[in-house]
Amino acid sequence: MKYFVLSNDRMGSERRVKRLILIVEDEDTIRDVCRRYMEREGYEVIEASDGEQGWAQFSLRKPDLVLADLMMPKRDGYQLCQDIRQDSDTPIILLTARGDERDRVMGLTLGADDYITKPFSPRELILRMQNIFRRMSKTQSELEAESGRTQVLHFKDILIDPTMRRVSLAGTGIDLTAKEFDVLYTLARRPGGVFSKGQLLDLVWGYDSDAEPSAVTVLIRRLREKIEADPARPRLIHTVWGIGYRFEADGELST
Repeated sequence: MKYFVLSNDRMGSERRVKRLILIVEDEDTIRDVCRRYMEREGYEVIEASDGEQGWAQFSLRKPDLVLADLMMPKRDGYQLCQDIRQDSDTPIILLTARGDERDRVMGLTLGADDYITKPFSPRELILRMQNIFRRMSKTQSELEAESGRTQVLHFKDILIDPTMRRVSLAGTGIDLTAKEFDVLYTLARRPGGVFSKGQLLDLVWGYDSDAEPSAVTVLIRRLREKIEADPARPRLIHTVWGIGYRFEADGELST
């Protein structure tokens, strides 16, 4: 079976020289083609032929991105993804021959950043990798400039105004620090979307910040104390165990 649409075209996109990519795939042909395309784009590549080798390579080399097959011997992609997410926000792209929606949802729930179904074009894979790295490299100010930061979010009983940097709950104003507001707005702009602590650090504190993931934990706790009726049983900001946080609120309106 052929899994790739091969092409002689050079990718005209940005290169991330010497970013380290880990390919975990039990089919030699797939690993070889992915490695050649990645190296051609300036990436450094390490390989593993099963999940156990993949975990060992990840623990030893700390790659910048992991491409992992879903169905592998010894340790499958689900388990590898779950293990990585215990203490790392390294981007993960899952690769599988199965296109079942349940598989995709499971992979993303466990913390995968993207999902590609075989057969696929390696050119598309490279573009997806570059999009992940580009997003990681953007600071909060750059993201705000792109969006214009003008969208007012109005949910069931909470209003978030990014222009005035104002939050009101059932008509009552809530005093938030700058970073408390930025975290809330970042989460609320994608209701239902899961953000890891690493992503929130990159988006709010900045990619080059020395802040630790514990800073996110502390800030979320403070934020809940201000906007949740019962901080111990949050209704708005939910913890996704082993991954991060998501914002949930019914009746979203934007103006």
